[in-house]
Amino acid sequence: MPSRRAVRWTLLALCLSLGATDLYGQAQAVTKPYEPSVGQAGKDVVWVPTSQTLVEKMLDLASVTPRDFVIDLGSGDGRTVIAAAKRGARAVGVEFNPDMVALSRQNAAAAGVAAKVTFVEGDLFETDFSQATVITMFLLPDINLRLRPKLLDLRPGTRIVSNSFTMDDWEADETATVEGDCTSWCRALFWIVPAKVDGAWKAKEGTLTIQQRFQHFTGTLGSTPVTDGRLRGDTIEFTAGGTHYTGRVSGNTMKGTSTGGSNGTWSATRQ
Repeated sequence: MPSRRAVRWTLLALCLSLGATDLYGQAQAVTKPYEPSVGQAGKDVVWVPTSQTLVEKMLDLASVTPRDFVIDLGSGDGRTVIAAAKRGARAVGVEFNPDMVALSRQNAAAAGVAAKVTFVEGDLFETDFSQATVITMFLLPDINLRLRPKLLDLRPGTRIVSNSFTMDDWEADETATVEGDCTSWCRALFWIVPAKVDGAWKAKEGTLTIQQRFQHFTGTLGSTPVTDGRLRGDTIEFTAGGTHYTGRVSGNTMKGTSTGGSNGTWSATRQ
């Protein structure tokens, strides 16, 4: 029969062994890199990564260049922000999940663009993105709709691209579908924030009265109906009678050229 001392030493060795195993397990848990899983819950949406092919198509639709400031709403693992930075743009990702923010910063460093990107841990509904020239997002339709008033208040000409989901009755200016490595969520939708032109404008041809609905509008010029009214950022065009008008909107004035029934220049001031 073993002695009491031998039993005590055996028990002590067992405790030390179990303790070491537990510490080793804790160390593994601490050092294991964070790995997001497709479908994991977020604050407003679950996380599903955008295929790299669609990321590039979204940036193509928005014509992203080094002159742009891109903000990605719900930036996930940072892939859209990183792709924009590789095109020379300054880019910011807004993400609620702090683990995703940390992962995005690691991914940006690995891609060699850490100096051109910023990842912010925050709520996209409380974020100021008024300085962006391009907004990208992969959110749900109801989230897009909640953001829509804020997006429409951005500077005319701001470009917005969504993965798959619409802005309800604000129809997209362009859409594109990709294949390749994309097997689901493979459509990009693109909008340009239109200037606000609803109301009455004084022109030499008469009062230009506009009823605007997003990038489209109808109305009258004097007593002549306005047709084919269209805005693309601050660029405006419409037809009245046999004359086609094109121009630019700048605050409370618009001016441009006319062709057809009446060739020349035109201008209008908001009443």
